[in-house]
Amino acid sequence: MLFCVAPREWRFFAFFIEDFVVSAHAPFVSRHIGPSPAEQEKMLKLLGFSRLDDFVDAVVPQDIRRKEMRLPAPLSEREALAALQKIANKNQVFRSLIGQGYYGTVVPPVILRNVLENPAWYTSYTPYQPEISQGRLEALLNFQTMVCDLTGMEIANASLLDEATAAAEAMMLARRQSKAKSNVFLVDQRVHPQTIDVLLTRAGYQDIEIAVVDCKNELPQTEYFGVLVQYPDTHGHVADYRGLAEIAHANGAVLVVATDLLALTILTPPGEWNADIVVGNAQRFGVPLGFGGPHAAFMATRDSFKRAMPGRLVGISVDSHGKPAYRLALQTREQHIRREKATSNVCTAQALLAIMAGCYAVWHGAEGLREIGVRVHRLATQLALTLEKHHFKFTYENFFDTLHIDVGSRADLIMQRALDAGYNLRRIDASSIGVSLDELSSEAEVKLLVAIFTGRNEEIPLEKPQAMLPAFAVRSSQYLDHPVFKEHRSETEMMRYLRKLSDWDLALDRTMIPLGSCTMKLNAASEMMPVTWRQFSDIHPFAPLEQAEGYREMFDELEAMLAEATGYDAVSLQPNSGAQGEYAGLLAIRAYHESRGDSQRNICLIPQSAHGTNPASAALAGMEVVIVACDEDGDIDIADLVLKAEEHADRLAAIMVTYPSTHGIFERNIRELCAIIHGYGGQVYLDGANFNAQVGLAAPGHYGSDVSHLNLHKTFAIPHGGGGPGVGPIAVKEHLKPFLPGHSVVPLEHRGGLAVSAAPWGSALVDVIPWMYLRMMGADGLKKASQVAILNANYIAARLKGAYDVLYSDADGHVAHECIIDVRPYKDSAGVSVDDIAKRLMDYGFHAPTMSFPVPGTLMIEPTESETLAELDRFCDAMLAIREEIRRIENGEWTHEDNPLVNAPHTLADLTGDWNRGYDRKTAVFPLDGMNPGKYLTPVNRIDNAYGDRHLICTCPSPIDWEPPKA
Repeated sequence: MLFCVAPREWRFFAFFIEDFVVSAHAPFVSRHIGPSPAEQEKMLKLLGFSRLDDFVDAVVPQDIRRKEMRLPAPLSEREALAALQKIANKNQVFRSLIGQGYYGTVVPPVILRNVLENPAWYTSYTPYQPEISQGRLEALLNFQTMVCDLTGMEIANASLLDEATAAAEAMMLARRQSKAKSNVFLVDQRVHPQTIDVLLTRAGYQDIEIAVVDCKNELPQTEYFGVLVQYPDTHGHVADYRGLAEIAHANGAVLVVATDLLALTILTPPGEWNADIVVGNAQRFGVPLGFGGPHAAFMATRDSFKRAMPGRLVGISVDSHGKPAYRLALQTREQHIRREKATSNVCTAQALLAIMAGCYAVWHGAEGLREIGVRVHRLATQLALTLEKHHFKFTYENFFDTLHIDVGSRADLIMQRALDAGYNLRRIDASSIGVSLDELSSEAEVKLLVAIFTGRNEEIPLEKPQAMLPAFAVRSSQYLDHPVFKEHRSETEMMRYLRKLSDWDLALDRTMIPLGSCTMKLNAASEMMPVTWRQFSDIHPFAPLEQAEGYREMFDELEAMLAEATGYDAVSLQPNSGAQGEYAGLLAIRAYHESRGDSQRNICLIPQSAHGTNPASAALAGMEVVIVACDEDGDIDIADLVLKAEEHADRLAAIMVTYPSTHGIFERNIRELCAIIHGYGGQVYLDGANFNAQVGLAAPGHYGSDVSHLNLHKTFAIPHGGGGPGVGPIAVKEHLKPFLPGHSVVPLEHRGGLAVSAAPWGSALVDVIPWMYLRMMGADGLKKASQVAILNANYIAARLKGAYDVLYSDADGHVAHECIIDVRPYKDSAGVSVDDIAKRLMDYGFHAPTMSFPVPGTLMIEPTESETLAELDRFCDAMLAIREEIRRIENGEWTHEDNPLVNAPHTLADLTGDWNRGYDRKTAVFPLDGMNPGKYLTPVNRIDNAYGDRHLICTCPSPIDWEPPKA
């Protein structure tokens, strides 16, 4: 059959076919970058340019521009997924019963689909704006409640990076809270070895002496400020630490306990035998192994420690109508405020993974968790008793899920049998093997393990299970009795509960999140898909490396691409947050100086404009912080820099500089700055938080920097997940390569530095995301992303100019990838604060920009390259409309006390309830035409922060109809 087209219609038909073919095979870069070429042209015209290259040449200093970036040719989404699948297939997924803090678990499909794979959850930001974060805050409060209930402690934070770093934070907290005047911290020899590694790292520059001892026998007679034990310990033993708690407290010391949440479903919790701080990993509550992460660690403490506890803490307050509302409590602990006086450099957490673990507890409830715990213990006792009948000996008779088995000279043979059967066991020493059962274990698996140990082919009947726990260890107290852990047993109810929570939030799936320095860009679905592939998600971090060939190939390729992008020579993926990357980079600098006999070099110069974690990380690395002034234009004052460098020439270790600056401009003297520091014997640490403005345009390793951390959750597309996961690898020049983080459990080739994370490659699982991003973008795509990020920021600055003052710009009036607008004058003219503008933006359907950083009373805006012109204009229209609202206050049309800004945000209740405001409801809730179809309404009104800190409640309140206490 012929298909005929009239000549007049042919041109349209041909265009349609051509357009279809192009769109069907459109390169990923065109999907990632928001503004179309035509939109870019329109934006450039507003800025006085006709070509994007000419515009970028005017913004980015010529003396730092790179010529080319050599990366593999870009792949389509389909091609990249196929290439990564080929790499993934090189991994061998064995059944790992290694334990040591990592266990097999079931991710409930309702949580997998509705949380982990749902952009409403993984694209949200840290809940600093609580009114638009009520869903994730409730989920994190559930996590805190779960941790408190299971550990028997009074208060818990909303997660930390991993168990080892949580233990290190606990050590620092113990020192602050201890009454002892000692600098010695005792660590039991049966604490997980990766935890001991990180403790040794953290103690190194904090004047803390780690003493690894046998806490089950007699403690040393020396003074000590704290003690850390593992319960159950790394070999599975459940010891009685009640006497140890009494001895430690009698000596004015703090008792820290690392524990296992599943074990605590049937074991007496540490809080009931007077532990002071409890830490651990929530991984086995429905979070995949992922070759080591990301997983949510936890910390629970006595109530009296709460104001010194590191990390984030979700609390309950009230809104302006007296309705209960969630918020982050005690936010003054954030490092941007405490800077070099900070006691921790914690900036991020593992919010998404904590949410998953908390949802796991909501899904199973107390009875479900206890059933899992009991079943695991029963299977472990069956394995123990059956092997004992066949003449195997056990080091410990009291255990939960882990056996320490004496196998004599048969260790090699048994380990090989296990491998042949597809199992990984833990080789403890020459004559003993460890086996850790978990949620995935079954009687069939226990029978197979018996066959592996005995070498007998015939089926051996299992002994009857029996409790192997002494009376002191058997839990009698109840837990998870709040209704939230009882009401969601059907999948229908759980699905609706998760949907309700996500509807309360405002994430990137709804709107632009214009946060300065946070780079909330597209997290493409194709980048996210491999996270749930079994070949990546189900591998134990301490599995034999030959089983992880795919991971290692992916790491090698990712490291090579990141090194090329940055101009450095080597990369470590171990740090699993930006702040941890800062710390690792400074440790490398200190180790480098010490290797040259310059151990006295401990001065770190930090500009006034630096990120708050910079001075906190420097203090943690044992450095003395010296602040360098900025001039009136926001640039680093070179004269003051030279003065400080000369003054501390013999002790200068490093400078920490952010580029483009935290003020949002490309300073013209970055090469000069690097040369000055090198001239005085120091190293240059360049904070990579703003690297999204440089990729493909400039490379820190080319213009003088020695080390940078990279926020893969900013520049390279790992989603923020409501406050984590993050990955903060460090990239270094050749001379620092020997000092990249190492690992004692899994030795890393050519990496002799100190371990900073529990797992050798940190949060390995999510590294597939930046691999996909880099492979699909290619060199030209990455360069275009940086160019458009700069274009978008300058477009916003130009559109807002006149209504608001842009605080900092270069000599030609340009900003980098973000801009700071000054709203301080409106406090005097209209009684409107930066908070009021942030809350009013919620009524317009936007997350606020970064508030009061780096300049108090200002807003820092970063649109990223992923936002279309329509979305940029929608944001600008909202900001301009808010300026007109401020003008109406200035003109006296609205009073300072009653106007849409000071009363924002407005809720559905404001549409339907009583109304006695000086402005109408439409102005309150629908301030701009066209918002109605996709209107987002906050679930609560303005939250009272001070009230929440005065009445600190950080777990789910017992009555479902909680009434706030009287003020």
